[in-house]
Formats: sequence, C-alpha cells, structure tokens
Amino acid sequence: MTHPKIVFVGAGSVEFTQGLLADLFAFPELTSAHIALHDIDAERLATAEAAARYIARERGADARISAHADRRAALTGADFVINIVQIGMREATRTDFEIPARYGLRQTIGDTLGIGGIFRALRTFPFLKQLGEDIAELCPEAWLLNYTNPMAMNVQYLTRATGLTRVVGLCHSVYWTMQDLAKLLDVPYDEITYRAAGVNHQAWVLRIEHRGRDLYPRLDQLIAEDEQLRRRVRVDMYRRLGYYPTETSEHSSEYVPWYLRHDSEIDRLRLPVGAYLDIVDENVATYRRTRDALATGAPLTVEGTMEYAPQIIHSMVTGTPRTVYGNVPNHGLIDNLPAHGVVEVPCLVDAGGIQPTRAGSLPPQLAALNRTYLSMNDLVVRAALDDEPRHIRHAAMTDPATAATLTVDQIWRLCDELARAHGDRLQPSLRVPLADG
Repeated sequence: MTHPKIVFVGAGSVEFTQGLLADLFAFPELTSAHIALHDIDAERLATAEAAARYIARERGADARISAHADRRAALTGADFVINIVQIGMREATRTDFEIPARYGLRQTIGDTLGIGGIFRALRTFPFLKQLGEDIAELCPEAWLLNYTNPMAMNVQYLTRATGLTRVVGLCHSVYWTMQDLAKLLDVPYDEITYRAAGVNHQAWVLRIEHRGRDLYPRLDQLIAEDEQLRRRVRVDMYRRLGYYPTETSEHSSEYVPWYLRHDSEIDRLRLPVGAYLDIVDENVATYRRTRDALATGAPLTVEGTMEYAPQIIHSMVTGTPRTVYGNVPNHGLIDNLPAHGVVEVPCLVDAGGIQPTRAGSLPPQLAALNRTYLSMNDLVVRAALDDEPRHIRHAAMTDPATAATLTVDQIWRLCDELARAHGDRLQPSLRVPLADG
C-alpha cells in the first residue's frame, strides 16, 4: 500500500473530515494517498473536496483527491473506508429530542442508548447494510473504520447483517479521558500508563499509573478537596462504583436511571438537558463558515485531532506498532459480558491489521451496567435483523433512563410516534404502530 486509497463516506461532515485529513497528512508516508470523498449532498461534497485540497496544499501533500456522488465509484479498490455518515442530519436529531420531550423524557446527547440511540440506529442500519454489501463486492480486503454512532449497535449490526470481519468502531472518549485525567492529576500524559475496557461511552479506567504508582489515591484526594469536581456525573459514578468512566458526564447521565429523572440531580450535577441540539446547530454554523471561507479564498485554521483512524492507517501502511482503543465483537475479550455484544478494548495495530486484546473479567458492578447496555443494543439489532417491531419497544423498556421515566404504555406510544416521524428512513417492517396491538 504505497499509495493507499482511503475513502471518506459522509465526507460532507466537513469539520470532522478536515481534522482526519490534517492527521493523515501529518504522516509523511501518507501524503501521497488517494483520498476519495463521497457524500449524497452535492454542496457539502464540493465543500469537502475544496477543504481537502486546501489542507493538502497547506501540508505539502501530493495526495490524489477525488470526489464522488456515487458511493460505489468511491469504494472501488479501497484499502480503508472511514464511515462518518449521520442519517437524517439535524432534522432527524431534532425529532429524536422534541418528540420524547413531550412525553417528559429528558436526553442530553441522545446518540448512544435510550430513545435517541435506538432511532438513530434504526435509521442508520439500512444504509450500513448497503455499505457493507458494497464493500464485500468492491473492496473486500478493505478495513471499515466506523465513527458513526450509536457505535456499539452499528458495529454489531454491520458484522451480523453483512458478514464483514474487517470492521472496527473508533471513538476518542478513552484518549481524551486520559488526557483530561493526566491534566487534572498534574502528570504528563506521555508518562502515564493505563488500561480501560467496557463498552463504547461506558468503558472504565481499570488502571492508571505514573511510573508504577497508582494514581487513583491522588484522584480521590483531589475530589475530596474540590466540591465542583463532585458536581460531575462521571465523578459521582466513580465515587460509587470505584472506577472512572471514560465518557463525559453529559453522555454518562443518559445510560443509567439515577440522574435525568430528578430535578434535584440535574441541578446538583449541572446537566445540560438537550445539549446536543446546540452542538448540532454549532456544527451547521461551522460548516457554513468553512464553505464561505473556501468560496472567498479566506484562510482556514485546521488542526490535527489525534483520532485513531489516521494512526491505524499509518501503522498498517508502515508496520509501525501502536495500541488504540477499538470497538469490536466480544469474542472472548471480556468474560462477563455477552459474546454477541460489541466491547471497547485495547487493540494492537501493525502491518498485520488490528488485533483486539483480552481484558478478562470486569469488576461485577461494572459488568452489571455494561450488560444492561448490551442487552438493549441486542434488542435493537434483532428488531432489524428479524423484522420485529416489538423488539424496538422491548429495547426502550430495557433502557434504564427511559424505563425510569415512562410507563410501558407511554413507551409504546412514543415508539409509534417516532416510527411515524422517521417514516421511510426505517426499514418497512419497523414502521408498524403497536401501541394498541
């Protein structure tokens, strides 16, 4: 792979595409890669292409850059496929928040578990099936590097529905959690060693050390001394569970039944209900600023993001060994989590590919939470694979935050309303109303 072909599917997510390209072109060995961009939105695709050419010039890269409205043309002969698609974009995200809010159901991010995660997955699955089938036909040796949420559900569905095996889900939550902890503990990140495992957005820091010294006692001391630290969900969870979660408080609050249902907890822990809607609006504004800057020749400020996909590609192309955190099917990696689920574990990467490492058993209190998460995921995936709309409702009934807030009748009616609202984004068998059946 002297000149690897790297395909961006959903390249119109311009800000994320820019960051990944900046990371890729930071490696001299990747500056002559073929970057193939695909998006179904013509304007966003044109903006992504212009941004890619700008970044290549700024980084002194002689990359070949091509733009494709036809996904199959982009995929032909690919070595790596980076999926950053969001089906339905801002309109669908608003639906996922506004309809549940009328039922009294609170969400902060809504992209992983809960009602938001369920319907984001269900409208993504039909696309993933098509993408997987195209990869199997056009570039069967390619690695699919998935960034699209809900991560664990999407990877589970992809591997079950398409049979692809060269699939890994990538998320920056472990990396940035460890960066934040190193800063909080006043220890250089490059000097800490750590190990984490669990499920995406609900993994756990099992070990964190500096030169062989356990850093958890120092973290305990800092938390005891700082009331503001104690007003974070992830810190509250750490104090009660004994291991630090690898995801932000906004995310973490949605995956358990303890916080969002209670006004007092929202106030105590400063939870921003509906926060993702503001993030979506800002992403749109950022895209427009980028589009306008490119159109007028104004300079762009593009910084690297330290994402895993460019590191993985570099390791496979050059043989440079690395460890990254990946989301993969649990084939004996975590003993006390279901075999059918997708787990997040350290993965070794080199010219031979991606090799997940075994984590053994999680502490029982952590495994208990992760099992609930994976049980809900499995029901959503089975709803799609088995054409069984009842499993959508079963998943919502299993979800901790939803079940803590709504009656079962409300859950079924909410699922009916969301299925109608998302309409033909869902596969036909899952649009059936069931509240009265």
